[in-house]
Amino acid sequence: MATENRINFWRRNAKVPGRYPKDTKPKFNNLKSKKASSFHEFARSTNDAWDIDDEEDEDFLGSPAPASSLPSGLHSTSTQNQQQQQNQVGDTESRTSHRLASPGSDAQNLHDVQEEDADCEHVNGKVVKSNSEAHLNSSSVRSTLQKQQSLPVRPIIPLVARISDQNASGAPPMTVREKSRLDKFKHLLASPNTDLEELRKHSWSGIPREVRPITWRLLSGYLPANKERRELVLKRKREEYFGFIEQYYHSRTDEHYKDTYRQIHIDIPRTNPLIPLFQQPVVQEVFERILFIWAIRHPASGYVQGINDLVTPFFVVFLSEFVTEDVENFEVAALPLDTQRNIEADSFWCMSKLLDGIQDNYTFAQPGIQNKVKALEELVSRIDEDIHNHFKKYEVEYLQFAFRWMNNLLMRELPLRCTIRLWDTYQAEAEGFSHFHLYVCAAFLIEWRKEILSMVDFQGLLMLLQNVPTIHWGNEEVGLLLAEAYRLKYMFADAPSHYKR
Repeated sequence: MATENRINFWRRNAKVPGRYPKDTKPKFNNLKSKKASSFHEFARSTNDAWDIDDEEDEDFLGSPAPASSLPSGLHSTSTQNQQQQQNQVGDTESRTSHRLASPGSDAQNLHDVQEEDADCEHVNGKVVKSNSEAHLNSSSVRSTLQKQQSLPVRPIIPLVARISDQNASGAPPMTVREKSRLDKFKHLLASPNTDLEELRKHSWSGIPREVRPITWRLLSGYLPANKERRELVLKRKREEYFGFIEQYYHSRTDEHYKDTYRQIHIDIPRTNPLIPLFQQPVVQEVFERILFIWAIRHPASGYVQGINDLVTPFFVVFLSEFVTEDVENFEVAALPLDTQRNIEADSFWCMSKLLDGIQDNYTFAQPGIQNKVKALEELVSRIDEDIHNHFKKYEVEYLQFAFRWMNNLLMRELPLRCTIRLWDTYQAEAEGFSHFHLYVCAAFLIEWRKEILSMVDFQGLLMLLQNVPTIHWGNEEVGLLLAEAYRLKYMFADAPSHYKR
């Protein structure tokens, strides 16, 4: 019976598993807060980090904050602010909103904005009541504005696409403790010969944004520990990369390489499609050059779908070195050409260092991924026999969901901001991207234990595992995930028979 259900599931669903029907309006409820009584309730209340339809974006952007979360005196004003922010944004945001909003709502929204324009004005990107209203004096306007500025501002783009460091609560990451940690990093990095072991020790629990670019370059092995040699190494490696561009990039149209380039060209627009940064032509051209040069210099594997995702964390981190505003909407073309070239070259070399440790994931038949999925299955059978037997009962194969976890290093399961935090630890951990990632995947699976065991059919299990609801995850959740992964590694890595049935 289970086999028949599984066959019928794939026959009925032409779209990728985990996507929602067009007439469904999923809500962004935390799955843990309420147990779904049926698969349909689960589907309506669940999202993963990337697979969001246009209607879901509209629902996320358009739903007002609950009244209970706002001070009573600001409820009506905040409601107007949210409505006007969604209709009176700049050209870039207007294009995004036009894509997200339903056609039938445009006329009504425009009418509402026109009626409210007479009584409202924009102050620093926020909408406040005009001074022309008789009952508001200048002090009350300032007071209201200050209160509004103290409230969390709804982002123009979905929360899933926000790159900046933040906890799930939206609290700013810089605390007294973080300030102290930042000083320790600066002290380590300023020494003539950086102690890499000490740097890894401090980086394991997260790297402050201000020093993340230089720290990633050091931990990846791209830069030497000796401070005096760094500038010379950077200059030489950057020139070497653009030497590859001059030597090889013109061959992308050759018969031998045109299929590789074509696949790269197709995959680039699919990379983080909800983040405007990666839809810029300048950025897509950078990614095409990086991936093509890497592919022809590594003929054993060549380009494989999924490698395109691995460029994005490096690119964002090295870009953040020159950007103080939100990276998501930053126009890269505004940077000086030399800066753009440096970011591109550094992203290429650091990605190459990463892939050197996991290249068997991308060689013919991808044996590295096959072995890791098998290792995950064996590990879960020892860690949580209930989950393992539940999968067997409903004929769910680990390869059906864990292949992507290994191929993309969980990048399709987590928002990019979480991936960057995760990679802080991967850079600090010995064999982080290969060996430690296995335990992170196991911890990630166990995280959804309650939800997995509540699913009593093949379809529901696969929908959950391919659409885990991590949209609101931040640094806190990733920190807990890493702590659990470390515990599992400590218990099982050097004990192959531990808990073995």
